[in-house]
Amino acid sequence: MEPSSPSLVADLGRRAKAASRVLATASTAAKDEALRAAADLLEQRSGDVLSANAVDLEAAAAGGMEPGPLDRLRLTDARLSGMAAGLRKVAALPDPVGEVLDGWRRPNGLEISRVRVPLGVVAIIYENRPNVTSDAGGLCLKSGNAALLRGSSTALRSNQAVAAILREGAAKAGLPEDSVLLVDDVSHEAAVELMQLTGLVDCLIPRGGPSLVRSILDNAKVPYVIDGDGNCHVYVDAAADLDRALDIVLNAKTQRPSVCNAAESLLVHAAVADGFLPRAAAALQGAGVELVGDEAARRLVPGMGEATDDDFGREFLALKMSVAVVPDLEAAVAHVNRFGTGHTEAIVTQDVTAARRFVGAVDAGTVTVNASTRFTDGEEFGFGAEIGISTQKLHARGPMALRELTTYKYVVWGDGQIRS
Repeated sequence: MEPSSPSLVADLGRRAKAASRVLATASTAAKDEALRAAADLLEQRSGDVLSANAVDLEAAAAGGMEPGPLDRLRLTDARLSGMAAGLRKVAALPDPVGEVLDGWRRPNGLEISRVRVPLGVVAIIYENRPNVTSDAGGLCLKSGNAALLRGSSTALRSNQAVAAILREGAAKAGLPEDSVLLVDDVSHEAAVELMQLTGLVDCLIPRGGPSLVRSILDNAKVPYVIDGDGNCHVYVDAAADLDRALDIVLNAKTQRPSVCNAAESLLVHAAVADGFLPRAAAALQGAGVELVGDEAARRLVPGMGEATDDDFGREFLALKMSVAVVPDLEAAVAHVNRFGTGHTEAIVTQDVTAARRFVGAVDAGTVTVNASTRFTDGEEFGFGAEIGISTQKLHARGPMALRELTTYKYVVWGDGQIRS
């Protein structure tokens, strides 16, 4: 792929727009063929991709990157196989383009339908995760969109290797190579120019930390969907099965603490706090989790650190968790709505009325009942993959998969009608 610079970002946008016109009417068979070809190439050229990734890893380690981000950067044979499998799963999913959402006939004989269509050019700015190149490129292609990708400097060589494979897969299926384009200028100026490609970029999706989101809010002139923080809570209700609650809390916090759907805060109803919280704290601390809590939680768990409002509002992305004891369900809802980020909230309870109240009152893209927050994920939802988790309400919310990468148009069929 030829190098780009801030002065060439607009040219990449124009190329993506041209490709999007072709993809909008591409057959499902051609799109699926492109995805399967790319999956095969990922496996056939795994050595080349891993070599490129090794260079990125060496440079990142030399630059002092922490173990968590370094792990997200790392590709392995198993992870490449997973990326290839993800592309094949997307190929096997129903094509959303052309789906008729609803339709009706007017008294004057006009037949009106609402039909799914691609967004056009989807730009994704993301940090340090080369698997996003494959996931985003594949989802955009299947949904009939051109993908304009801009990764981080730390993953540049890895992203270039994966993007080249996606482009070749598209070409093998007779689709434009420019169905997937990588902005390989990783300067801040290039990123800002991408955010401002009005008339070329139809939707911008950032996948990264607070600084990236802030840059989008400050600079973007194109429509965007924020893949925001995941300050997720687990609320253990008075009517909870406490054994089940312990399993859920441990999984939500420790199964993979560095991701956005990991739980960051534990709320426990006062009626069960005496029996549950010391037990949960012992299990969490035994798994290496640092706990900070309010006064009531600290009384029950000696040695627990004091939690500030900043702790309750923070996405730790690490083995740390805030804890609060609440007097009732309404207080739990108020706490979640004050400190949550609209990602995923969970309740553990055997009281169906309490569960329904929590589900209805909590303001989040996903609410789980008696299940871990870790299930908020495109693949776990049966979407094949995702391009991000939207914490907004327009136009998408929750895991963004194929349908969330489409919009719709109204199609009106007439027989000579004119308006009087």
